[in-house]
Amino acid sequence: MTRMHFADAPSLRAALAGARKNDRAVAAWLLVCCALVFAMVVVGGVTRLTHSGLSMVEWQPVTGALPPLDQEQWHEIFLKYQGTPEYRHVNKNMSLAEFKGIFWWEYVHRLLGRLIGVAFLLPFLWFALRGRIARTLVPKLLGIFALGALQGALGWYLVKSGLVDDPRVSQYRLTAHLGIAFLIYAAMLWVALDLLHLRAPAGESAAPRGLRRFAIAIALLIFVMTLSGGLVAGTRAGLAYNTFPLMDGYLVPPGMLATDPWYLNFFTNLTTIQFDHRLIAWLLALLAPWFWLRARRGPFPRAKLGADLLLGALALQVALGISTLVFAVPVALAAAHQAGALIVFGAALFLVHSMR
Repeated sequence: MTRMHFADAPSLRAALAGARKNDRAVAAWLLVCCALVFAMVVVGGVTRLTHSGLSMVEWQPVTGALPPLDQEQWHEIFLKYQGTPEYRHVNKNMSLAEFKGIFWWEYVHRLLGRLIGVAFLLPFLWFALRGRIARTLVPKLLGIFALGALQGALGWYLVKSGLVDDPRVSQYRLTAHLGIAFLIYAAMLWVALDLLHLRAPAGESAAPRGLRRFAIAIALLIFVMTLSGGLVAGTRAGLAYNTFPLMDGYLVPPGMLATDPWYLNFFTNLTTIQFDHRLIAWLLALLAPWFWLRARRGPFPRAKLGADLLLGALALQVALGISTLVFAVPVALAAAHQAGALIVFGAALFLVHSMR
């Protein structure tokens, strides 16, 4: 038995090393997909900020991958746009050259969506056919792919909401679209961290349960704030009050519950929507330093690193948010603010994962 044990030891070590190598390769692939989703979120923000999202009035998942290739095709697609309410009510004097400016943002946004689908599906099939993905991981990855397919359909559903008499997309659909993008990013990042085994080693003191719950609560609150930001973007509430820290001289501005029934104020009232977004930001600005102080007191190196990353990312995000507001939502700052939200969310996920 002893001889057999020692004879099997090298093959066991080789098998473990091979599995570890596979895990790293799969994790690297997922992190690349995370980077593509990050780019998608940023381009999506610019598309919205430049009012480019309604420039493509058809959904062609396959044939739409090619842009117009000659002047005739450009005139044809511009003619379709001229039949939309946005052109008639907002951009009636737009030239073809100006149309191309908004068309390319929406085209790149959709092209990135296709690229993410290919970058996820093809490596997944390659890894699966070569047996380099653990069986327990396959359902999770298929679930992420299904969520991505849903996101594509929801993107077109979002565009359709603006191809009506009122050429503005639904803030509900926009918020759902943004929220699912964050969930896809979170799922891929979490699986990648699992594969990289970025957890506290056995000899390290475990973080108290209360501190772990605190970290989870902060991550959930950041996600809620992201959804709140979607409502701000969808209703253009960021243009309503461009002063800080008060809202046009008020701590709590009048008109907060002007809409009836009362609960619609949280989704349609520009004053309430911006107030809620600010309130969550203030809450996070208090909770994150509090968590950081608690994490610094204990022997939790990974929790300390996660807390440092979160606090730094949140400080930058708050500064971007205030600047975006005060300068009345310039495209560059607003896009950076949307990118910062995903960075803060990623830092919070890393923090929660490191405390498991």
